[in-house]
Order: sequence, then structure tokens, then C-alpha cells
Amino acid sequence: MKKILFTIAAALLLASCGEKQPSEKPIKKDETKKTVVVPRFDADSAYQCVAKQTSFGPRVPETQAHADCAEWLTAKLTEYADTVIVQDFRTRLFNGRGIDGQNLVGVFNPQAKKRIVLCAHWDSRPYADHDPDADNFHKPIDGANDGASGVGVLLECARQFKLQPLPEHLGIDIVLFDLEDYGPHQEEAEKYYDDRVNFWALGSQYWSKNPHVYGYKAYYGILLDMVGGPNPNFPKEYYSQGYAAWVSNKVWRKAFDLGYRQAFSNELGTVISDDHLPMNQIAGIPTIDIIDLQPNSINECFPDVWHTVNDNLEHIEKSTLGMVGDVLLHVVYEE
Repeated sequence: MKKILFTIAAALLLASCGEKQPSEKPIKKDETKKTVVVPRFDADSAYQCVAKQTSFGPRVPETQAHADCAEWLTAKLTEYADTVIVQDFRTRLFNGRGIDGQNLVGVFNPQAKKRIVLCAHWDSRPYADHDPDADNFHKPIDGANDGASGVGVLLECARQFKLQPLPEHLGIDIVLFDLEDYGPHQEEAEKYYDDRVNFWALGSQYWSKNPHVYGYKAYYGILLDMVGGPNPNFPKEYYSQGYAAWVSNKVWRKAFDLGYRQAFSNELGTVISDDHLPMNQIAGIPTIDIIDLQPNSINECFPDVWHTVNDNLEHIEKSTLGMVGDVLLHVVYEE
């Protein structure tokens, strides 16, 4: 899932605002301003959503497990959202073969003009092509972290949006992308490499060209990817800073305020080609990627279980899911 284009070694210093000069007159606090109540993110609930997705088996497009999971995800979104849209599409893989996919969209407060997109991919990799055992190279993976973790966090956010309605001025669109992880096998990566074509993030590319609402625009977007592993490291991904620095700075400041500075590192991360890239380049929506990047990993810069048969429920931490979900809910409800 994701292809690294190149690595940036430099660290990014946190941009600080200049100190404000004291006012000549004290500013009175607006006593009429409503206090924002942010619901509590339930990490146990998010974990159960991850477990349910993996229970179907590898969610490889055009398999029964994929179809069964799509049905379940659609039902969960229908339970929580005001409107659910199933976006069927057909596209081509890296080898030219046509394939069917489904993007799933949950719409909250459809009447609101100001909109935020929260997204993740729900398919899983058909090849464990980074597994330490070569016998596993062509086996599909559970994708507990790589895909299911982000979806689990978003489903719990959706449940909270239902329990505690969003402010009337704000609309949320949860988009679950398909066919993010069907890029070429590592053994064939060089054969199919073409810097003019992105063979990954196919569902995001389709949605960015054909959004679920004609003429759709959003204030900004937040993509979740691999947000359930132990000891996470979430740097400010390079493209995220290039296209939407103000969004990542907003999210990271909130993470710092909530006490998650150790996980949300104030560093510039590697360049990652992920679902947020088409959203920025095609849809024109400033979108960031919250993604676990491990500089000392045996798997490039991704967690050790990335694209291996070990990306399963055993390596999912409730505390990581809870941390990311807590940040998201605060960012949304305080918007």
C-alpha cells in the first residue's frame, strides 16, 4: 500500500506564531459563547470494528470476503449517517486488467455548506510481498493495521456523530476508499514503474474525479492509514505539509494539547503516495495523511508487519486507536 517516492532526512521545526502585543484595553470574555462538549472516543468500540473487518478474511476486491465486508460497512454507515452512498466503479490495475471497486460514503449534516472529509481505505493487500518468509509473498493479508484500523476509528467517530449531533454549520463526509492497495507486486514493481501513473489509490483517484456530489468541495480532508499499531510515530507527512500545512499544523497542535506529543512527532516525514494525493491534486481538497512511519523499520519506513501475513489483530493496540480518535473528535467538534 503506498509507494515511497524518496526520503526526506531533514527535520521540520514547528512554525510558531509571533507573540501578540498586549492590548491597550483588556478584552472581556464573551460569556455568551457556548462551551464545546467533545464526546469521548471509545477505543474498545473502534477495536471491535477492526476485529469485525478482519473476521471476513482478506478484503481483496472481487472476493467473497470483500463483498461481505462491504455489506457490513454499508450497514454500519447506514446506522449512523444521514445518507449513505455506495459508489460502484470500474478501473484498471497496473497490468491493464479491469476490476470493480466500491467506495462507501457516509454523509452527516448534508445541508451544511462547510464540509470536512474524513477517509481511510477498506480493502487489503492481495500480496504479502514484504513478508520475511518468501513462501508468503503471494498470500493475501488481513490488513488489520493497513486499512482496517483507519476504518475502525472512523466508524467509532460516526457512532459519536450520531449520539452527539455535530454543530449545524458543519458537515462531515466519511469516505471509505476501495482499491488503494492493489499496486504491483514487489517482484514486478520495476517492470510497472511509471512516474506518470499512480497504480495505487485507485478508489481515491476515481472519487477525486467523480465525487459523490456533483461539484463537491470541502474545507479540508484528513486521511487515516495504519493508525492502530504499537508505539506509533506520526510525523507530518511530506505531501501533507506541501499541500495542506495549515491542516496538519492544526491537527498536530490539538494532539499536543491533548498530551500526545510523543506519538505526533514534530518532524517532516517521508514522501508517501497515498489516498490523499489524488484528493489534493485532482479534487483540490487540502488533505493530510495521519500515517505511522517508523524510520528504523525493516520494511522501508513502515511498521514491521506492513504487507506481511503478520498484519493481523494481534498487532493492534486499543490505545493507539483511542489516541487518533480522540484527536479527530476534538478537531471536528471544535471547528
